[in-house]
Amino acid sequence: MSDVATAPSIFPGISLRMPNGGMTDEQFYQFCLLNPDLRIERTADKIIEIMPPTNTDTGKRNFTLSGELYVWNKIHRSGEGFDSSTGFKLPNGAERSPDVAWIAHDRWKAIPQDQKKRFAPISPDFVAEIRSGDQSLNYLKGKMEEYIECGCRLAWLIDPKNRKTWVYYANGDIQTIPFDTPLSGGDVMPGFEVRLADIFSD
Repeated sequence: MSDVATAPSIFPGISLRMPNGGMTDEQFYQFCLLNPDLRIERTADKIIEIMPPTNTDTGKRNFTLSGELYVWNKIHRSGEGFDSSTGFKLPNGAERSPDVAWIAHDRWKAIPQDQKKRFAPISPDFVAEIRSGDQSLNYLKGKMEEYIECGCRLAWLIDPKNRKTWVYYANGDIQTIPFDTPLSGGDVMPGFEVRLADIFSD
């Protein structure tokens, strides 16, 4: 591993640029299996990003937001929800693990079963990322843009520090919504609504 270089980045964890173009998809998958306690992502440029554990407060909020999505999805039964430990292989080659994700049934069912058992090659229809601590906003905004460019239809970047959410849409629009204003799933997830002031109340 002496030829592994640390890559310059605004990423708040450890970034590693591997020699000879990086790991193959199989090697990266096995690397993730060997390190189940780490949250590992890989950029389209094959830079491996090893993220620190989510702090306890962020983990609590993430759990609550996932619960809200679960309740809505149980009623509407229109897709599948995923937690922060789930990896997706995006069309640009990156492997990402959003804090919360959702995929419509028709798109999920179209994926071969053997691919579902790895990092499914799909961009979720909806993703949410919760900014933790001093994570770089520029870094997280870059991830939101990447999700949208790869086919995601709705992305929420939740910033508890400033108590507002950047909402990214498939048409390129970006809105900034304060925590007191309910967020809506819109046409992507009709009927899904959450007021973050209730989740981030203490």
